[in-house]
Amino acid sequence: MLIFDAGCGNGRNLVYLLREAYEVYGVDTDPRAIEAVRRLAASLQPALPASNLRVEAIEDTSFEEVFADVVISSAVLHFARDDAHFDAMLRGAWRVLKPGGLFFCRLASSIGVESQVKPVAGRRFLLPDGSERYLVDEARLTALAKELGAELEDPLKTTVVQNQRSMTTWVLRKDT
Repeated sequence: MLIFDAGCGNGRNLVYLLREAYEVYGVDTDPRAIEAVRRLAASLQPALPASNLRVEAIEDTSFEEVFADVVISSAVLHFARDDAHFDAMLRGAWRVLKPGGLFFCRLASSIGVESQVKPVAGRRFLLPDGSERYLVDEARLTALAKELGAELEDPLKTTVVQNQRSMTTWVLRKDT
């Protein structure tokens, strides 16, 4: 199974997968993060090529189209600057997913904290924790799934973190 981590950071979501010898790939714009995940991979799965982990933006990834069985995007898309950037990041991650593949996304949303977030511009909001994020809601996620030609693999699940922010899990299956 080929797994692509779109915005892999230091590899916190890859530890189990590397340990279990899944073939993993990932991108992140931070060179220090990629170096850290390469060190992690070297310790857990020495045979994994360093070229599987690249310093790239998700929206500009050089990985080929439709090669991954699973795409993970955890706590990444809410860093989008605006709608265009969010859409580019989402489509960059989506384009590497094979038909029938699974897209697992965890991202900040306004679900459950609607009255506590303050609009900044477009879909960017100031959260009670003081951070500014691009937020989605159920209607936006539903519309995006339809645009992508995807089915919800699991119902949306949202966790409100001590009334400071809200994180939603969005799991899609790419149509075959």
